[in-house]
Amino acid sequence: MRPTAIAALCLAPLVLSAQGAGRGGRGAGTAPPVDTSLQSRVLAQLNTRRSVNGDSISITHHQVTINGTTIHYTATTGMLPQRNEQTGDTEGNIFYVAYTKDGVTDPATRPISFLFNGGPGSATLWLHLGAFGPKKIHLNADGSNPPPPYSFEENQNTLLDQTDMVFLDPVGTGYSRANGPQNGPRFWGLDEDMRSVAEFIRLYLTRSERWASPRFIGGESYGTTRAAHLSGYLTDNGIALNGVILLSSVLNFENSRPDKGNDIGYVGFFPSFAMTAYYHKKLVPELQNLSIEEFAKQVEAFTTGEYATALLKGAAMTPAERTAIIAKTARFTGTSVRFIADCDLRIDLAPFSAELLHGKGLNTGRLDSRFTSINGDPTSGRTAFDPSDASIRNSFTPVVNDYIRRELGYKDDDIYYVLGGGIGRWRYDEGKYANVVPSLERAFAKNPYMKLYVAMGYYDMEKWPRFSEQLG
Repeated sequence: MRPTAIAALCLAPLVLSAQGAGRGGRGAGTAPPVDTSLQSRVLAQLNTRRSVNGDSISITHHQVTINGTTIHYTATTGMLPQRNEQTGDTEGNIFYVAYTKDGVTDPATRPISFLFNGGPGSATLWLHLGAFGPKKIHLNADGSNPPPPYSFEENQNTLLDQTDMVFLDPVGTGYSRANGPQNGPRFWGLDEDMRSVAEFIRLYLTRSERWASPRFIGGESYGTTRAAHLSGYLTDNGIALNGVILLSSVLNFENSRPDKGNDIGYVGFFPSFAMTAYYHKKLVPELQNLSIEEFAKQVEAFTTGEYATALLKGAAMTPAERTAIIAKTARFTGTSVRFIADCDLRIDLAPFSAELLHGKGLNTGRLDSRFTSINGDPTSGRTAFDPSDASIRNSFTPVVNDYIRRELGYKDDDIYYVLGGGIGRWRYDEGKYANVVPSLERAFAKNPYMKLYVAMGYYDMEKWPRFSEQLG
């Protein structure tokens, strides 16, 4: 994709660490324990649960202090219907949590951002309680879990000082459901999912009277696929965007499907393997002593140069060329010459995760390769589970359920589907890699003022195929 635009939007970093206020944040309208009798009575009168156009919502009032400035805000939690355009029948509902800053007299001056995670099949609790919402889960400074039980706290990196936010769970994730199994396939596919979220955005803008506001959308992982696809579709339908936020991008699935005959995927993932080896101090001193920026620059040059050329040449390499490139590849990845030779230079995630710290009996993570876990079967050359996924799922799951019910006052006895379990087989065009780059280009062509923000982590293996392989 051409670098059509660079974002002017300033985003807080995606750091799952404990910052700012202490543990806590229990109950609607949390505040320091001063003059609580008066404040609790006022907030109790403000917090309501009511019905809008037949859809139950909960409205609560809160405050958060960011860099010494207190922001009062309203949280609206509820469902919006997904109706069949021809029949008018409600075929599903999308659950959402919206945060709007209080005291704004003209909504046209206040941006609004629609945010979602990926999967497909992931709820949006990670961006909601891990990155941008006014409250976040309390974690250790390195992003690991403290001992249970888990709690939440004020988020000093929230975007609420810059934009109102709507965190939505696509159908089949969180509390969002299709109305009956026959309606599930209406939502579970590349185009179906995109149209469903587009309808949610249209309906939310209509009911909240925010059509005049600057509009942003943002996604993570498969959420970037959705966001890029949405950008073109929304622009086609009169909802031009001010900006698109892509975190851990997956725009052309061919680039994320390393396989024999598709070497571009191996090229794309190689820098992450090298940065993982750097983090775990598995490199020779000459490389390990470089700054992280210096090492990253060397890795990128090697990857797009000698490494990519070697994969392209394949069997046409001379024995001397092959020996030399195997040695360099092992040097940059902190692994053995034997391992790289057995891989035929094409490194897959699972063998690498088991190999890098094999001598310590540990595996490295996929969502975040800084995480490690004990390798229960060191002879298998595989990993039993992703330690980074296991860590955040164990802590985020109870917190999101508690936060929605007690802090936001929304009561729902259904399972909150965190990742998988609520969706069926995902549909892509038969025989084709999903590719949403044309949608993003079309949005820019029709709206040249749109901005684009792209972010990726050094230790991020999130784009490695997992659920999309199982579901589609």
